[in-house]
Amino acid sequence: MAPLLIILAAVTLLPLIWALAGYNRFVRLRQHIRESWSDIDLELKRRYELIPNLVETVKGYATHEREVLQRVVELRDRALHSTGSASQQAVDESALQIGMKQLFAVVESYPELRADANFLALQQELANTEDRIAAARRFFNANVRELNQLCEMFPTNLLASMFGFERTSFFELENDAERVVPRVELS
Repeated sequence: MAPLLIILAAVTLLPLIWALAGYNRFVRLRQHIRESWSDIDLELKRRYELIPNLVETVKGYATHEREVLQRVVELRDRALHSTGSASQQAVDESALQIGMKQLFAVVESYPELRADANFLALQQELANTEDRIAAARRFFNANVRELNQLCEMFPTNLLASMFGFERTSFFELENDAERVVPRVELS
């Protein structure tokens, strides 16, 4: 009778323990995703605060480049007020980075601007912020990848559907925008 009770307890308890451990893993991943998204959001806000200062500095030198400057400000405002999924945010971020590429193309035409200490400090701070955004994005996407794998792989997909855990979208920028990381060139 005792071996039968042990087998019955094992058959009952092991799936329950597995389900509890799996559920806790999903909850932990969801929290990691929220935390890593807040890291991205923090760095994006930092970038949004730097851009107007950069634009104002460029305005002093490039008065006839108003179109580009206005476009960057509009793209910055749209990205700042973008809410929604990571993939929706990535569309606005990609457009902003392409706009920043155009801004830095304008800067190339003004050697005295490229030598301005204030501009160089802003450009360096923006480059550092872009690096932190990239690191936060990698952390976020790694957590999303793990959650998505669990939501698709058997048997954890059963737990995911049972407890309402769903796939999450990655924070991916368009390839053109990804290559736009402002760098300070002291040439």
